[in-house]
Amino acid sequence: MALSSIAISPRKLRCDLYSYSYQDDSNTPLVISVLSSLIERTMARNERIAKNFPWSPPSKKRIFECHETPDMTIQSYLERIFRYTRAGPSVYVVAYVYIDRFCGFHPEFRISARNVHRLLITTIMVASKYVEDMNYRNSYFARVGGFTTKEMNKLELEFLFMMGFKLHVNVSVFESYCCHLEREVGIGGGYHVEKTLRCAEEITSKQTEERRFNQMARLTL
Repeated sequence: MALSSIAISPRKLRCDLYSYSYQDDSNTPLVISVLSSLIERTMARNERIAKNFPWSPPSKKRIFECHETPDMTIQSYLERIFRYTRAGPSVYVVAYVYIDRFCGFHPEFRISARNVHRLLITTIMVASKYVEDMNYRNSYFARVGGFTTKEMNKLELEFLFMMGFKLHVNVSVFESYCCHLEREVGIGGGYHVEKTLRCAEEITSKQTEERRFNQMARLTL
């Protein structure tokens, strides 16, 4: 589904990320459509590059490749993951951070129709474990993604090692990616996605306390 056809505005995306309702009948998060559009454009660009510069990834980078290209669109696949996991919007933002970070660590890796589905289910599962308080087992994510538990476990393990276990996403990084997603749906307006990671307020509070402590320490010296 094209991003423009669903009339998402930066304000709507901001509200969805900030005040999303975690109910059984909740609507699909708007970030799914934005993320789908971003990845589709990346794949289209990679396809154009591949036509001009034929390329074969190292065997280690083929861990996410399927033997046959799945016939499910990215939008439909993300909607399926949401339908069965109810992962909130912040999970998809963090998954997007992981994908971007992974591609930065491995520039020879290119997102394609053959590897995008496995990459998505893996990053979303790992992001869910990072963000959410309660999570489904790997076996459940495997069924949702269309893989065996053994495959899911292997994908997760390979991904973690290829990421160097660098999974932490602080508030500033999270907000910068939210702003990037907002720019995808409209220019201007000065909207800012609020902090939706569970640890955001705690981090801010801790930083404020540390500043106060340092000020008090200077006064008493």
